[in-house]
Amino acid sequence: MKYMQRVLMAALVLLAGAGTVFASGGSQAQSQSSGKGLIGVVMPTRSEERWIKDGNAVKGGLEKLGYTVDLQYSDDDIPTQSRQIDDMITKGVKVLVIASIDGSALSNQLANAAAAKIPVISYDRLLMQSPNVDYYVSFDNYKVGGQMGDILITGLKLDQAAAETPVIVELFAGSPDDNNSVGFYQGAMDKLKPYFDRGALKVPSGQIDRAVIGTLRWDAAEAQKRMENLLSAYYSGDVVLNGILSPYDPISLSCLEACKAVGYGTPGKPLPVVGGQDCIVASCKSILAGEQYATVLKDTRSLGAATVTLVDTLMQGKTPTGLDTKSYNNGVKIVPSLLLDSVIVTKDNLKTAVLDTGYHTAAELGL
Repeated sequence: MKYMQRVLMAALVLLAGAGTVFASGGSQAQSQSSGKGLIGVVMPTRSEERWIKDGNAVKGGLEKLGYTVDLQYSDDDIPTQSRQIDDMITKGVKVLVIASIDGSALSNQLANAAAAKIPVISYDRLLMQSPNVDYYVSFDNYKVGGQMGDILITGLKLDQAAAETPVIVELFAGSPDDNNSVGFYQGAMDKLKPYFDRGALKVPSGQIDRAVIGTLRWDAAEAQKRMENLLSAYYSGDVVLNGILSPYDPISLSCLEACKAVGYGTPGKPLPVVGGQDCIVASCKSILAGEQYATVLKDTRSLGAATVTLVDTLMQGKTPTGLDTKSYNNGVKIVPSLLLDSVIVTKDNLKTAVLDTGYHTAAELGL
């Protein structure tokens, strides 16, 4: 519960401060007098559990405050997302909340939004290579990556490992066109580097660079194919895979399926230690079943609440305060950011972190 209190306090700090900010499509006075307006929210896909939760959290929170919300899902198609944003600008939305598919693919749309004096909030995924990004709301991606590394350090007992008997792992990263992947990868690798340096950790495939281990569009099926190829090429005889660095729960589950298909999870050949991210229902069930070792929970309710507060602050003509103005450079500018905390979830704390907080229900987890 302390975790939830911290993230909610982070959202509430945005209400402090006053001063005029952006005019919104030439009709800010009307927005302020009524306190309401049309808000555009664009999410990358509806095929993944977490983005449905994100969209619902932002839309529901804004509607409770009396705003009208145009929520669109782009189904992982960049031209669709571009058209959706163009349409929202034409409709005269007062604020745009964008979770991008490709963070560098929307420069024209962002320029059009700026010309129409529409503030742009980059949601969870940083919009890159544009000066027309006003705010970024996310979890601290570098720290999330560090937690992914910590999962392997703890789960594989790396502090007890020695160069004479190195722990064997393979590495997976997120989509190369998602800037979040950079933070996840760097945070994890900085945690794991000391173990690589002293020979306690080994990657038989030699595939370590982010460009090589990335998974385009976070596609779990592609990750499973790669895992199958790795197992076939590098894991024969006495070579046994001990752990997998995974940036995303569906990738984690797919890798585990590939391992099961070649005999892992049977007596004498345990499943590799696998972490993940997003705390989806299927991964929670897998954790409870003793298969996936852990996941990183990024509570979409807190992220949604922070975004709603930021939108409402802007619509009231106030200046957000308490933002990070040093950490996130999108290649053109430092984007003022609100960064929330995440938490590692294992079988030991799943009840308190997930069930007791209401993130998932017992019924959803089949309990």
